[in-house]
Amino acid sequence: MLTTTPNAGYACINLTLQVDEKITTTRGMIKKTFTEKGVQYASQLALQNVQDLLKVVDWNLAHGFRLFRITSDLFPWASEYRMAELPDFFEIRAILEDIGARPIRLTCHPGPFNHLAGQGKTLENTVKDLEYQSEVFDMMGLLPSHWNKINIHAGGTYGDKTATLARFAHNFQTRLSESLRARLTVENDDRPNLYTVQDLLYLHEQIGTPIVFDYFHHSLNPGEQTEEEAFMTAYATWDVRPVFHFSNSRREYEDPKARKEAHADWLYTPANTYGKDVDIVFESKMKELSILRLRGEEPDYSPKMIKLIEAAALAADVAGTTD
Repeated sequence: MLTTTPNAGYACINLTLQVDEKITTTRGMIKKTFTEKGVQYASQLALQNVQDLLKVVDWNLAHGFRLFRITSDLFPWASEYRMAELPDFFEIRAILEDIGARPIRLTCHPGPFNHLAGQGKTLENTVKDLEYQSEVFDMMGLLPSHWNKINIHAGGTYGDKTATLARFAHNFQTRLSESLRARLTVENDDRPNLYTVQDLLYLHEQIGTPIVFDYFHHSLNPGEQTEEEAFMTAYATWDVRPVFHFSNSRREYEDPKARKEAHADWLYTPANTYGKDVDIVFESKMKELSILRLRGEEPDYSPKMIKLIEAAALAADVAGTTD
């Protein structure tokens, strides 16, 4: 049975609010603008982002979503300042506290440039970015645990999977705060030269890090395990109800010329939970609309939304018929 219960969520962008009301949580700026306008402007954008995040969270709750992945870009150029230095810090923190008090499970998935097994500047930037994400959850008043996961990939193999994972474990133990360690999870990869669920079991055994099972990634990089075996392996690593990821292949269902790693706009097949209670972030490009469609709750779309949906469908049709 396809998971469309209150345990279903989506990632970062609410299309309904973004298209119809211009509500977004990813306002940012290029480095040149930050250099010119500085922390004052970053603070203004961050305040607008968290104000809109509250609106998105409340929309989710009103529509039966009890899980949501927040963007990792709430604070523009967060690596260049301490959040407490922002002129709007106290208002920002108050809004984040309101968000954290809502009955919704919040997670985040920082970008692929985070390599905890890296060295030098790469490692320094990774630690800085991950600690920032953890501080956001701290400001929300969320107790450090895997309930509010900060999820990353293990990163490159640097020519030696075993040594790389050992370095990941060492950096986890020696470079990260206790709060961040309590929130960090790792996810299986979609490329055969990277990490399967079975590979990542080493990290759980060494440092207790849960594994986020990504169904689509497993289909592209299964290793020696079936989907059920990998699912159960990942499931057993959690100390709270797991959060897993599900999406369909764009190449298989919408565009035969798409990259094999591309996610489909919509959802087409069931997410088999093998009788287990899990939360699932559906990573389809049409975000909340995909889940509403599966629930039979498709709304009356605005003209702007109809235009967006038709454009996506047309792009898929053109891609499928072009030589």
